Amino acid sequence: MDYEERQAAEDARKHIDDMHPLLNKEALFSDETPFYRSPYEVESGDSVTIRFRTKKNNVEAVIIVSDELRINMEVIEQSNEFDYYAAKIIVEEQTIQYYFEIHSENLCYYYNKLGVTQDIEEGFSFAIIPGFKTPKWAKGAVMYQIYPDRFYNGDYSNDTITGEYSYIKEKVTSEKNWSAYPKTMDVSNFYGGDLQGIIDKLDYLQELGIEVLYLNPIFVSPSNHKYDIQDYDYVDPHLGRIVNDSGELLADDDFENSHGGRYIKRVTNYDNLEASNEVFIRLSEEVHKRDMKIILDGVFNHCGSFNKWLDRERIYEKEVGYEKGAYVAADSPYRSFFKFTNEEWPYNENYCGWWNHDTLPKLNYEESPTLEEYILRIAAKWVSPPFNADGWRLDVAADLGNSEEYNHQFWKKFRKVVKAANKDAIILAEHYGDAKSWLAGDEWDTVMNYDAFMEPISWFLTGMQKHSDEFREDMVGNAGAFFGAMAHAMNVFSGPSLSVAMNQLDNHDHSRFLTRTNHKVGRIATCGPQAAEENVDTAVLRMAVVMQMTWPGAPTLYYGDEAGVCGFTDPDNRRTYPWGNEDRELIEFYKRIISIHKDYEVFRQGSIKELYAAQDILAYGRFTKGEQAIIIVNSGQEPKGLEMSVWGAGICRTNDTKLERIFYTNCDGMQVDEAKFDVKAGILRVELEGKSAMILYHQEKEEEVTQG
Repeated sequence: MDYEERQAAEDARKHIDDMHPLLNKEALFSDETPFYRSPYEVESGDSVTIRFRTKKNNVEAVIIVSDELRINMEVIEQSNEFDYYAAKIIVEEQTIQYYFEIHSENLCYYYNKLGVTQDIEEGFSFAIIPGFKTPKWAKGAVMYQIYPDRFYNGDYSNDTITGEYSYIKEKVTSEKNWSAYPKTMDVSNFYGGDLQGIIDKLDYLQELGIEVLYLNPIFVSPSNHKYDIQDYDYVDPHLGRIVNDSGELLADDDFENSHGGRYIKRVTNYDNLEASNEVFIRLSEEVHKRDMKIILDGVFNHCGSFNKWLDRERIYEKEVGYEKGAYVAADSPYRSFFKFTNEEWPYNENYCGWWNHDTLPKLNYEESPTLEEYILRIAAKWVSPPFNADGWRLDVAADLGNSEEYNHQFWKKFRKVVKAANKDAIILAEHYGDAKSWLAGDEWDTVMNYDAFMEPISWFLTGMQKHSDEFREDMVGNAGAFFGAMAHAMNVFSGPSLSVAMNQLDNHDHSRFLTRTNHKVGRIATCGPQAAEENVDTAVLRMAVVMQMTWPGAPTLYYGDEAGVCGFTDPDNRRTYPWGNEDRELIEFYKRIISIHKDYEVFRQGSIKELYAAQDILAYGRFTKGEQAIIIVNSGQEPKGLEMSVWGAGICRTNDTKLERIFYTNCDGMQVDEAKFDVKAGILRVELEGKSAMILYHQEKEEEVTQG
């Protein structure tokens, strides 16, 4: 929903207020959190209680509407001047879509995911999906994404050697200066980070408060990003372990005369492959000892041209035990794994590459049941003993296959296989745009949350597009556009999907959020790396992190965010973690705000409601039946005072209430002094410094309620 659509929606709601001034719109509320739908995740045959909130004695009737089904709701509780209506629905096998019909003073209104409306918009209905559950451990979990080559070098013996092989006609290089900026063409430059390095830093990550690790690809691959997988069955020895260092370095003429070059035997040697898998097993064990989880990156849309199935670089052609690759021989058993655009031999380079990249041949599932069977085996293998990964992040998941029909067929099979191997494994897809058709309960659990998190927050706090490719001054501090975008994009999620959505400020594909705070449009090739760290504003980053830790979903750090790492979009966003040169004050801030997220259950499973929106100022509530948090952000330079109703977040307005400030950040950094704020008749008055964010908290005492 863009700004104009948002404004139109607001005008429509004002029209409702004008026609019916006695209807208290602020009080009307329901969602898909555990209080308003119990049980929260259901099986076929379950009886589900649906709740709806209104102002006390303010409406005549509330009806649940689902297709032809109409159920009159009854008041079961009165509290804080609210009536809580409830009704039961028996769930069968099909998904139930429902909305609410509200009757008052002979007028009828509707309530769906976008709030109060005069029109029935079934596309924004609530949903109950029988049998769909997302892992309990992932709900609101604090995640940490690691680009392995750039995190920490724990084993120098497995480092890539300069000149070890060629990649895209260039010698691979070993970067000896850990602090060096990434090169403009960086894919063949290695810093030496590895799985042992992650093991070595698990105590740091645990102390930071991390609960889940997400690793960029770790399987055998010639690039540092490893999105061009060579062998899905094994961890790359440069990330794992090398016990047999056989093989010769390429001579200069090999680089000059070969298209891709030979791959040194240290990464195809079976002993090294097995030893590398053992390192991952040890990493997984160490992670789980700390009650943490680990997610792997699944690149199943395409592989690498180095892959044994294609073997364009002719690595495996003369190796014992390997079949001929599809690029090497017309009768290759892997011929159907790829789609060749020319049926005459030799095929040369006439195969389909993802986005026409010849190093990323697209996998041709529809014509190869063998390929599908293999990838489904891989999907189950890594979430099963002895590896015991806790799920998959799926790269460009909507692109897999050659048709949308097959794409959905494959992910349905993928889900069944993964959940059969590990029922608590998460399936988390990379996706831009509307993912609703994949989130119907039988494919993905959730997505990397660009549309309903990364982008709206970036526009509101920085005015920057997520690649730093555009700056829009009109979006800076535009709270209306922020809430409008969030409400529209969050609609595609069911409650279980939203609770585990990966909420990132940045990652390996986008500029670092801290860099976006300088409003510099550009990339490393046009501006140079130094420009990415000039005039950055950590106060803006801190505001963003406060929102990240208090918004529904799983807040996810990209390694080094907490240490002050900057960078334009890739490859500059893949700088090394600055061990020994961290921003220690920023790390302490992250520790504290992560602990706030983890200590208050309201941030994991509470409802969310917009409370205030003005230029540079926004506020929202997170709340359960007896717990409320109010988050207020002033993104502007100047101090501002505001008066706002917080009753909509469930805070009593018949008695005076004190809210405790549990977190506060401003231009000077994180503030630890305690403060309390009075709420009188449901109204909060507060002064906000420029570039500040605060979290106010209240927990209700046991009180008498009138049972209906």
